[in-house]
Amino acid sequence: MSPIEDGIERKIRRRLGRDQKGLAMDTTFWDEADRLLIRYGAGFTPRVIERASGVYVFDRQGTPILDFTSGQMSSILGHAHPDIVATVSSAVASLDHLFSGMLSTPVLELAQRLTATLPPTLGKMLLLTTGAEANEAAIKMAKLSTGRFEIVSFDRSWHGMTQGAAAATFSAGRRGYGPPTPGNLALPAPNAYRSPFRSSDGSHDWEAELAYGFALVDRQSAGSLAACLIEPILSSGGIIDLPPGYLRRLKEMCDERGMLLILDEAQTGLGRTGTMYAFERDGVAPDILTLSKTLGAGLPVAAVVTTAEIEQVCHDRGFLFYTTHVSDPLAAAVALTVLDVIDREHLTERAATLGDQLTDRLLALRDNYEVVGDVRGRGLLQGVELVKDKKSKAPADALGNAITSACLERGLHMNIVQLPEMGGIFRIAPPLTIRDDELHTGVDILEASLEAVLDAAAR
Repeated sequence: MSPIEDGIERKIRRRLGRDQKGLAMDTTFWDEADRLLIRYGAGFTPRVIERASGVYVFDRQGTPILDFTSGQMSSILGHAHPDIVATVSSAVASLDHLFSGMLSTPVLELAQRLTATLPPTLGKMLLLTTGAEANEAAIKMAKLSTGRFEIVSFDRSWHGMTQGAAAATFSAGRRGYGPPTPGNLALPAPNAYRSPFRSSDGSHDWEAELAYGFALVDRQSAGSLAACLIEPILSSGGIIDLPPGYLRRLKEMCDERGMLLILDEAQTGLGRTGTMYAFERDGVAPDILTLSKTLGAGLPVAAVVTTAEIEQVCHDRGFLFYTTHVSDPLAAAVALTVLDVIDREHLTERAATLGDQLTDRLLALRDNYEVVGDVRGRGLLQGVELVKDKKSKAPADALGNAITSACLERGLHMNIVQLPEMGGIFRIAPPLTIRDDELHTGVDILEASLEAVLDAAAR
């Protein structure tokens, strides 16, 4: 063996030794996790994550994993963005948390900056921490201001895990906990790919579907319809984008019944869909808007924004949402920085441009593979639905799981939504700061993983 070959061999042995040591450490880690942690949903990704930077997370072995989910669909600026790091460091050192009855300048500045990005009617802000908390507050405001109690949401909805938000969540988690909050009614989600409502030319007849859905709501209602709470693009529901015109008609139907429209833009807000807010496409302003995930760029920040009229009625009637972290200055400082970066780096426009590139790549997958049934979404929030074949549209859960694992092995983290009667839907939501080449690398890995799984199944 030559000296060069011997050197290479020693390097390989050292690397193998590190890998084996890492695997042993990982085994201990997962054993301890099983022993100590309460499991709270889907299984954990089988990698121990040590750090994150930009659009990558890194496991214990230092393997870079391209993050196509922005953390939990939140880190729109990527991980460890220097502006966020600087803001958090400064705020923690000077003004992070206060008594809930105290106010600070960052909170008022955020209210000014945030409402300036919205239609003039939406001028009052409540600063909170999580999306579920924001939806909880919005639901309470709707009930208090209307004097009614019934909340309508989509049958594929996900609005949070606290009591009121969970009662308005129909995609999962409803069984085994006793009765949900009374007065929650479901509206069929307008899934153009699978809806049975069809026009004579075979296209999705969303108008008939919406009319039918509200007819059912009216029949079930106890005469106390308070609000309709929806996402402009259902994310956990399978990336279901509302058809153009749907939101406007929905708002009209709410107005006809004296209901408020609450839009949950936890995942669609702040530029991800190619507009600052997803509702802008339809030119329809909600009565109450909830924001979270993207507002904190990975940190716990959320907000409720509503009209002066609704806020006044709620105040007059004793609105109470006095929480430990309401109006926290640290949360406000982070959100202000997020708005700064989005504006300075033109990330809304970038999401639109990269979204077009992503759509083209995903549509090519749909055209080239029998198992890719549908592509949908907007900007940098898009979904790919996997099926056994295009004709039957039969769900392909096993295929989705296999491709997810194959992607991870190749350095890409993908999230798949699996709901009854639907195929596995990949949710693609990378940080808005992702480079063109990184975006295309991710899709390349997705296609390579798809090829590999299909080849293995064919053998």
